[in-house]
This record gives sequence, structure tokens and C-alpha cells, in this order.
Amino acid sequence: MDKAANHDDLAALRVAITACRLCREAPAKAGDVLPHEPRPVAVISSTARILIAGQAPGLRVHESGLPFNDASGDRLRTWLGVDRAAFYDPNRFAIVPMGLCFPGYDAHGSDLPPRRECAPFWRARIMATMPQVELVLAIGQYAQAWHLGAAKAASMTETVRDWRRHLGRNEAPAVLPLPHPSWRNTGWLKRNPWFEAEILPELRSRVKRLTTEI
Repeated sequence: MDKAANHDDLAALRVAITACRLCREAPAKAGDVLPHEPRPVAVISSTARILIAGQAPGLRVHESGLPFNDASGDRLRTWLGVDRAAFYDPNRFAIVPMGLCFPGYDAHGSDLPPRRECAPFWRARIMATMPQVELVLAIGQYAQAWHLGAAKAASMTETVRDWRRHLGRNEAPAVLPLPHPSWRNTGWLKRNPWFEAEILPELRSRVKRLTTEI
């Protein structure tokens, strides 16, 4: 793709994403309207070779407009082996969750799942505008379902445990499934020490290579 044309496409896409009110105007389920003013949060890039595919922004991200600007982001940056400056450099990382807006809370005070109308409307268009992406970090079951399709296992644990097969599949971009870095998953990390022992060294190696060869 011509660089100037791609730059124009990205600029137009950013404007369209910022203006999106899909879940207010045409919710996937009648009456299921976003409980607050939409604030789509996404970092799209013409140069980043790594895409961080999360679930949906939390409240702190909704308030700041900065993806992973919370405790989950601190843990994710530790996993990646990068500091905040590198993480928020759009030349190094694109960051696009499956749901672009904070979905609100359920009755128990937990974040709701990503809005179901968001990914079908935006995901393919966003991916088509970033053909340079070589590695997708699919964080959580919703990102894994979209980026792995039928290759996703029945549980998140099974999908992440099979990371070598997903990473080595003969398709582009490569996909590395990860658990969500939420502190609520601390128990999962303790029960599955193979994640830090096996996956994090590979993750950091790939991140270092793909973010320093710019």
C-alpha cells in the first residue's frame, strides 16, 4: 500500500473511531445502551509491528483516554519488559481492544464484557489498515476468539497453554495468547507457573526484536 494513502486511511479511521456512537444508536440488543458517553480508546499505527489486542477499557482508561493506564497495564508492561515510554510509542505498539469503550459494570461491580456490536463493525477494518503487524498479543478469551477462531480451545487456560502451536502456525500475523494481566488473575498465575517460566522469556525476546528493529 502507498505510504501516503495508508497515512490518509489511518487518519480517517482515527476520526471515525473517535466519533463512533454505534452502541448508543444501534445496540446489538434492544434496550442495551451504553450507560455513559462513549469514549473509544485505540492506538492504531502504520509502523507498529506488534498489536496488543485487549478486551475493553476499564474505568480509569475511560477517564484518561490512555489504554492500559492502570494496574493491569503495569503488570502487562512488566511481562513485555518495556517501560511506559516504549509502551505508549505508536511506532512500537498498536493497542486496540475488542471493545473500544468502557462497557460499564455488572451487578457485582465487575467490568462487563466488550460490547458485542463493536468488534464485528470495527475489527476487520482496523486490521486491514495495519498490514505491517507481525505479532498479535491476544489478551483474554474475547481477543483469542477473534484472532484464533476455531483454533481457540474451550478455556482460556487451554488456549494459552497451547501457545507454541498458535505462535508457530503458518499464518500472518502470528498470535500469542495471553491471560489478562488483571490483578484478579494473580491466583491463576500462581496455579500456572509455566506461564512465567515458559511464555514470558519468549514474549520478551519477540518484543525486543520487533520494537528495536524500527
